[in-house]
Amino acid sequence: MARISVIPVFVVIFYLPFSGAHLAATIIFLIASLTDWLDGYLARYLKQTTKLGAFLDPVADKVMVSVALVLIVAEPTFQFVSTSSTVVSIPSAVISIPAAIIVARELIVSALREWMAEVGKRKSVAVSSLGKVKTFLQMLAIVILLYCDNTANAVIVLSGYVFLYAAAALTIWSMCLYLKAARRQLLEE
Repeated sequence: MARISVIPVFVVIFYLPFSGAHLAATIIFLIASLTDWLDGYLARYLKQTTKLGAFLDPVADKVMVSVALVLIVAEPTFQFVSTSSTVVSIPSAVISIPAAIIVARELIVSALREWMAEVGKRKSVAVSSLGKVKTFLQMLAIVILLYCDNTANAVIVLSGYVFLYAAAALTIWSMCLYLKAARRQLLEE
């Protein structure tokens, strides 16, 4: 519930007109991401789970990631001065495409998990280790890109893009694996 309640604060801070706004928003996102990991670790280690927690945890994750991606996509286009002193702009589509892939996958997999739970097969689409790697790369990319603004170093911005594209690729791959696991139930007459 804390991660969900911090989302409006995160958005407001991101848009505040001071030089440290992006850094402050990045720190909030990073803390929320780390508490997500810690919460999951403690729940498994202590064997203390609740139905409310099982519902809110993925909701908080997906809303936080989706909102962060919207903030990143809405940022002005990154511009760099090349070695020949010309300004090079990165088109907004470069960041919009992986962001759209990630959000679409989250919706598809959430709907698939809900449907599989209805037919009693929820465990066949449980979170995999590939999903954990995807989440790590996604969070790393979002942290980097939230931090960046038009004055950011090109190498930092491009590394964020690379991590986001890697996360998008793993997103598609993991979605295909989930759909494959549910194929029999999906194709039943």
